[in-house]
Amino acid sequence: MTDLLIRDAEVSGGPRTDVLVRRGTVAALGKDLPAAGIPVLDAAGGALLPGLHDHHLHLHALAADADSVRCGPPRVRTAAELADALAAAPGEGWIRGVGYVETVAGLLDSAALDALHSTRPVRVQHRSGALWILNSAAARRVGLDSANEPGVERDAAGRPTGRIWRADTWLRSRLPDTGPPALTAVGARLARYGITGITDATPDLTGESLTALGTAATSGQVPQRLTLLGVPLGRVGAAGVTIGPYKVVLADSGLPEIDTLVGTVRRAHELHRPVAVHCVSREALLVLLAAFDEAGTIAGDRIEHGAVVPAESLGVLRRLGVTVVTQPGFLADRGDDYLHRVDPADLPDLYRCRSVAEAGVGLALSSDAPYGPLDPWQVVAAAVTRRAPGGRVVGPGETLCPSQALGRYLAPLHDPGGPARSVTPGVAADLVLLDRPIGRQLAEPTAAAVRTTIIGGRIVFDR
Repeated sequence: MTDLLIRDAEVSGGPRTDVLVRRGTVAALGKDLPAAGIPVLDAAGGALLPGLHDHHLHLHALAADADSVRCGPPRVRTAAELADALAAAPGEGWIRGVGYVETVAGLLDSAALDALHSTRPVRVQHRSGALWILNSAAARRVGLDSANEPGVERDAAGRPTGRIWRADTWLRSRLPDTGPPALTAVGARLARYGITGITDATPDLTGESLTALGTAATSGQVPQRLTLLGVPLGRVGAAGVTIGPYKVVLADSGLPEIDTLVGTVRRAHELHRPVAVHCVSREALLVLLAAFDEAGTIAGDRIEHGAVVPAESLGVLRRLGVTVVTQPGFLADRGDDYLHRVDPADLPDLYRCRSVAEAGVGLALSSDAPYGPLDPWQVVAAAVTRRAPGGRVVGPGETLCPSQALGRYLAPLHDPGGPARSVTPGVAADLVLLDRPIGRQLAEPTAAAVRTTIIGGRIVFDR
């Protein structure tokens, strides 16, 4: 159904009212609205909000994550626990591990991973998503010794170490061909959180992956409105999806020459595509800002993560007119590790929020799932408290008030740093109904409050 009458809802924190949806669009707000013959949803005073938008996640990685072995905290904290987890992996073929961090068993390579598990081929992903580590059995299966892929790390003698940097497409081409994973469960999980729009930030989408995402969108596996950053320049997108800015990765394992980066930005702009640049270090940000100064910026240019943003760069970001799409959820998830391992000089600059907004720079919140927590209400709470698991606050001057944090999930997909959307006549009926007033939800954000999620007037989740 795309017609619906929602009765007795709290809209924008104001008095309770009714909301009429016609043909997938909010048609009217008020009392005694004509609604003969259409379904009625009693909100019982619960808050009715625009549907939430996650402005940066990875759909296929999320789906694969569900069938992977946990290789890092909180489940796995020692080398012995990691060995036990790999040994307990079901099946007989490949083992896919995720979430590894060096505090578990040090700097893994093939030899170190062999000592933990050598009987089955194992590939373990670092929790940053930037690195895969293969044991010897896996390295033989993919022909690592003869590989000429730039991301394959080699020692001083030219032998592969088993560590592969940002070469997911190459590695996938060497694995058993199972095709992209189904996304039905991921779409349902997003709907349970009240998410109605998503931006997939996977770079360099291949034809198969791009087609699969389009199929997931048109078939309803993923009912959310879907924007893709990884569509290559000059490529046509898939039905059911929107082509977003062009994803550029500034990998700290090998930052590009500035002239190369300038050329990439200019090519994207010439094709009328903004850029979305992965940037997680101080050095990467400085390179990017210099490239933007040379190439110029256009509306829609954005910085993904902005994990370290020095205070002195805020004015430059404002002048350039770019948006920062960041993930304070990492602080709640990994804050203790940051406090232990991040250079103390960088801690005040880590995942800035308040100072970015106050500087007049566009700010959006997102999950980076599966590498960060997917639940948007957890991310909102993290933006408000910035509290690490052990209780310490990381960057107390960067907290947002609850309504600000929620608003950064309500910005349009095409303008993640723009104003929060509202429930008004004429907008698409992408809505989330809570079982409580907004004040109570903001005081203690929780996904348990999501009662109904509506996309284009259709109920996609209802408890």
